Amino acid sequence: MKKYTYTESKDTRSGFGAGLVEAGRKNKDVVALCADLVGSLKMGDFIKEFPERFVQVGIAEANMMGIAAGMTIGGKIPFTGTFANFSTGRVYDQIRQSIAYSDKNVKICASHAGLTLGEDGATHQILEDIGMMKMLPGMTVINPCDYNQTKAATMAIAEYEGPVYLRFGRPVIPVFTPADQEFVIGKAWMVNEGTDVSIFATGHLVWEAIKAGEKLAEMGISAEIINIHTIKPLDEEAILKSVAKTGCVVSAEEHNRLGGLGDSIAQLLAKTTPLPMEYVAVNDSFGESGTPEQLMKKYGLDDAHIVQAVQKVMERKQALAE
Repeated sequence: MKKYTYTESKDTRSGFGAGLVEAGRKNKDVVALCADLVGSLKMGDFIKEFPERFVQVGIAEANMMGIAAGMTIGGKIPFTGTFANFSTGRVYDQIRQSIAYSDKNVKICASHAGLTLGEDGATHQILEDIGMMKMLPGMTVINPCDYNQTKAATMAIAEYEGPVYLRFGRPVIPVFTPADQEFVIGKAWMVNEGTDVSIFATGHLVWEAIKAGEKLAEMGISAEIINIHTIKPLDEEAILKSVAKTGCVVSAEEHNRLGGLGDSIAQLLAKTTPLPMEYVAVNDSFGESGTPEQLMKKYGLDDAHIVQAVQKVMERKQALAE
């Protein structure tokens, strides 16, 4: 299997900040709005370079969504920025009515998603946002895996016409994807080819899947690992091609097991190729305060739990074959 190495670690939110500046340089219609979290969203460089294209809305997230929707009417491409919890749960009605229903070209950019928000606890660790956003007709949902991919995704969505939910996080994680990558919305990225099991991972769980794949290789298990950075539209072709080889599936995400990537894959398989499948996700619960590492381990989102899920799903595959 291909070995992935890294020389530095960065937070994905910094990838968003870097991508936003580049998008602003390429297109004068790119504007940014923030709900009093400029530092957390890494919007400082954009503000320095394009102060006239930035709106500090303050702690008024619903108003921010309405303003962003209105700005699209004048041809602007607004990027809104706040925590994932405030980007979705707090303002769902405004997104549904003013952005999704009206098909407005707003880019909803959400940091501090999932358990890895850490010590701020359950009130801020939204684990339902992917499900909420993917259910909105016309909404594109993207969850990149590292700094470079988040930067590339941010630049790509500026050129995409339509509402987008871009999800990223606070923890520092390895940078392992190419700096010069082309980000194609809706096209999965093959991390490692394999023959025994398909692991479909998204966001921070892609690196955990890579580590799990190395452990599985030592056990004689060939894992095919695919990065599903775009959860909607789902790359159905890549998923079906993979499972046709392996015959069993593990999904891995920093999200509630209800409504996330795993459910999208399960729906696809139920319609086409029913197969043994295991979820690596939060098991229908809220989070709690703790370090990202502690929480990922406790809630079963680390590489060790991916290995366990693979062993379990392969036992089920073997039982069906007998």
